[in-house]
Amino acid sequence: MNQALALLEFDSVAAGVLAVDRMLKQAPIAMLRCGSVHPGRYLILVGGSVASTQEAYEAGVRSGCDQGALVDRILLPDPHQLLAGAVAGGRTPPGGEAVGVVEISSSPSLLRGVDIALKSVSVSLVEIRLADDLGGRALAVFDGLFPDVQEALEMAGSHLGEGAVVCGSSLLPRIDETLRDVLTVGTKFASCKSLTPVGAEILGVE
Repeated sequence: MNQALALLEFDSVAAGVLAVDRMLKQAPIAMLRCGSVHPGRYLILVGGSVASTQEAYEAGVRSGCDQGALVDRILLPDPHQLLAGAVAGGRTPPGGEAVGVVEISSSPSLLRGVDIALKSVSVSLVEIRLADDLGGRALAVFDGLFPDVQEALEMAGSHLGEGAVVCGSSLLPRIDETLRDVLTVGTKFASCKSLTPVGAEILGVE
């Protein structure tokens, strides 16, 4: 388990690739994920010991500032366990009474807000998506008791980096059971399975 996480977002793929090179040469970190995302931006997600991750993070920030391409960044010296698992692709099926969805214009700002929310409120993290297939936005889905999910949404949206904004937020107090099954798989249209609730009309083929 990585003791620290860092996520940097650039508005240039070329500048992002250069930053990766400088970060990897600066400290012995784990390159968790990096690559281009919509709309023509570049994300770098790294992890490791606090000291190594901070060194690499600072090198990436310097590189991005030198190129004038750094959009947002976050260093999490002690990320919440659920957040660390989610950015690695882990999922938690929604089992609470309420679900909340928050959509933010910057991936680092989303991680910042979600980490604070998870450490402050008793909620689960169903899913995190960073930029891919979202037009560059980032998305998180919370699950739990209604007042806790409501508070988590408010906290996640109130700790944004410079220039980042909340693009959307929704709170579902008593989630429909069919939708619960859908969210268990994920929020991507391509991964959604066909479900027919009891009593629903069925589209027939002549």
